[in-house]
Amino acid sequence: MDKDIHHPFGHRVIPMTSIESGTGRELLPDIYCLTIQIVNVCLIGRAGTDAFVLVDAGMPGSAEAIFSAVRARFGEKAKPKAVLLTLGHFDHVGAIAPLLEKWDVPVFAHRLELPYLTGRETYPDPDPSVEGGLLAKISMIYPNEPVDLGHAVQPLPEDGTVPFLPGWKWIHTPGHSRGHVSFFREADSVLIMGDAFITVRQDEFWKVLVQRQEVNGPPRYFTNDWKAAKRSVEKLAALKPETAVCGHGIPMSGSGLRKGLEDLASRFDEIALPDHGKYVDGTQ
Repeated sequence: MDKDIHHPFGHRVIPMTSIESGTGRELLPDIYCLTIQIVNVCLIGRAGTDAFVLVDAGMPGSAEAIFSAVRARFGEKAKPKAVLLTLGHFDHVGAIAPLLEKWDVPVFAHRLELPYLTGRETYPDPDPSVEGGLLAKISMIYPNEPVDLGHAVQPLPEDGTVPFLPGWKWIHTPGHSRGHVSFFREADSVLIMGDAFITVRQDEFWKVLVQRQEVNGPPRYFTNDWKAAKRSVEKLAALKPETAVCGHGIPMSGSGLRKGLEDLASRFDEIALPDHGKYVDGTQ
């Protein structure tokens, strides 16, 4: 691991969970989703092989859960070819430091996300004033400091290809963060989209706890560009995905996913856009 890696919230305990925490799902022979507290990480690669990647790095303190899933699926000494990040928020890079300490593999993210992954910029503050439930109101406790991965992180290729994943492409889907990306495989219409849209209302405690499934916009308390978020949802809806793994909520597939995503894209202001909040004014 790069000796200069700095991880300011790596040892914090974030008191958020759901009934799905610890659940792993094989959605396709080479797509495995693991829920850690309230967030999903994804392993792309067939079980038992040595050619796989990890998408996102979970909550702080979740490294052992990820190591355990990798050992069970790929073998005792397995490690991914790379870690791909949809974005750099605390719940997507929470275990990155201990993962890299053991694995020493490259990390890839959008070039616009690199300032938040190399310690140069801090994310905009969460918005506890935004319309929403309890988890929005307490969002000021969530970390927004940048990690510093040093030379371990590098930009995704400008041509849209995804390292170590032939047949996949990355898509810039900003709004929730400036350099947010989604990953798409056209051959079977699989979409891994971080927080561009999610399948649980993330700001309401009860819905998060029970993981009530509904296609919704990005988490309200951390989204600071609602115009871009709307365009990103429209872009992903146009792909007509068959299977989708989001950062929060149970993965979805089939007609329910497509109908929910079409509705979200056509009625984004009604479904996703908060009535008020410091990042909402002037976005419509």
